This record gives sequence, structure tokens and C-alpha cells, in this order.
Amino acid sequence: MARKGLAGVILTLLTPALATAQEQEAPAREATSAPDTLVTMLTLGVGLLAVLALIFGCAWIVRRMGGMSGGNTRAIKVVSVMPMGTRERIALIEVGGTQILVGVTPSTIRTLHVFDEPVVSAGEPVSGDFARKLQGMIGKSWGSGSSSKEGT
Repeated sequence: MARKGLAGVILTLLTPALATAQEQEAPAREATSAPDTLVTMLTLGVGLLAVLALIFGCAWIVRRMGGMSGGNTRAIKVVSVMPMGTRERIALIEVGGTQILVGVTPSTIRTLHVFDEPVVSAGEPVSGDFARKLQGMIGKSWGSGSSSKEGT
């Protein structure tokens, strides 16, 4: 309680001195407001340029290092992708010499078929022949489920 009293006394004694100091600074602030504004704008501009340079520098480093991928991108190759709807697709991927047909939806990835021998080599461009082979494999594996769509 003695501390509150001592702090109150010190505050009471310093209040007139602080008020006088603020009154004396007010004219000085008004006289230097225009150059202060220019300096503030230049400081903000330099800071903005520094942040933009940092962002572009980080993007350049990430691109130079090969992106954010795991590094060993030769182990899995996407051979071909065929969209089946707006958000669904079938992808043929190659893992260790084995080609796997997977169905990709927004919530799941499912293995549709594992091929014993490669259907398409990863280096050659995909032709209409792949689509015919894929349609033939789908017809063999799932019976007449896809035959109703052949007429459309």
C-alpha cells in the first residue's frame, strides 16, 4: 500500500513537467511533418521491395533445387492419366518395372489392375492403342459393367 502511495506522489509531481514537455514538442512536430512523411514512405517502399526480393529469391532457390519433391522421382513414373469425370481419373503408373492401373478420386486411390507385362512404355507417346487396350482390360476384368457405356 505504501508503494501505491509513493507512486501516486511521484506521478503527481511529474505530471506538470510532462505536460510542459509535450506542449514544447508540438510546434516542432508540426514543422517537421512533411519530411517525416517522405522518410516514412521511402522506408516503407524499401521494406516492401526487400520482402518482394526475399519472396522471389526463395522461389528461385526452390525451383533451382527441383521443387519440394522427395528427391528420388525416378522410382515412380506416371505413364498416362485419363480423366473419367470432373474430379476422377485413371492413372497408369510404373513402379520398379511393374505397371499398375489406379483409380484416383478426391478421397481415395485404389488399385484397379496390376499388369504382368508393360502395356505402354514410359518414354513413348500415348496413342489411341492404349485406350483400346485399357477398354479391353476393363471389359475383361469387370464383365458387362462398362458395356452399357459403349453405345454412347
